[in-house]
Amino acid sequence: MSTEYASSDRFGSWKARWGIGRIDYKIPPGLYGVGNPDADSLVLVSANYKMSFDRLRSELKGLNLWILVLDTKGINVWCAAGKGTFGTDELVNRINQVKLPEIVTHRTLVVPQLGAPGVSVHTVLKLSGFKVVYGPVRAADIPAFISAGLKATAAMREVRFDMFDRLVLAPFELVSTIKPALILIAVLFLVNLTAGKEGVDLRVVSHTLADFIPFLGAILTGTVLVPLFLPYIPGPAFAWKGWLLGLLWAGAYVWYIASPLSGIHELFYFLILPPIASYLAMNFTGCSTYTSLSGVAKEMNFAIPAQIISAVGGIALLAGGLFLGF
Repeated sequence: MSTEYASSDRFGSWKARWGIGRIDYKIPPGLYGVGNPDADSLVLVSANYKMSFDRLRSELKGLNLWILVLDTKGINVWCAAGKGTFGTDELVNRINQVKLPEIVTHRTLVVPQLGAPGVSVHTVLKLSGFKVVYGPVRAADIPAFISAGLKATAAMREVRFDMFDRLVLAPFELVSTIKPALILIAVLFLVNLTAGKEGVDLRVVSHTLADFIPFLGAILTGTVLVPLFLPYIPGPAFAWKGWLLGLLWAGAYVWYIASPLSGIHELFYFLILPPIASYLAMNFTGCSTYTSLSGVAKEMNFAIPAQIISAVGGIALLAGGLFLGF
């Protein structure tokens, strides 16, 4: 297995970032060799999400190692550990399937630190005879970790989630909004068409696109701005962070971009745009290091009802204003 990226690997990673073929971006589980591994070579454990595997192998230049790839259904180590696919059962099963005890003479496995939630060290040792050693968080630290005798520094154990880490995840979140955005554009088009503002001509399209701008702003706020400025937005809940920035965007649109608007339209945007940004920001909880499964469930319990009530209230207000004339 080469440690060099091919152009197809870079293109595949770019497509996965944008959600193109993301579900199938995986490699077959099994045992892979890097360099010229032998019976004494270390065994690193990884997921079969190809981007994770590529990142790992690219950091192993000049080393002779084995990589034991688990079947995580194309999910990265961290998420798969939470879902249970990067776990004790799969690890023990894969050791047996590749007949690892017959390939290496030692009994040590280096498992990614982020895979720890899914792996029971004692159970793996009991069922397979292999000792699990947790490696560093980032693949880039593996050479230094190995050189230090499988000892990780405090910095290697630190989970970082800086602005660039968050930004590279934004395209996938943004792409997931394309389908509902197209549906919304179609609805706005029909509203403009039936309202008979301009008749059937290009001006209907122009009005529709102009009407979509506030919603586009809310989408970008929830999928890009919230992840980008996540640690700097007040409040612990992602839904609140999205709501707060969505409120700022609604104010900017109502008072500076689209002004003057009627009172009903102003209130409509204040009721509809923040919950959109809030909902999309809440989706980012699955990508973050700042959340837990129980915390996300607790947040959803109060955020989703609030988002629905606000959005429905805004729509009802606008519909009442249009059809009842108040």
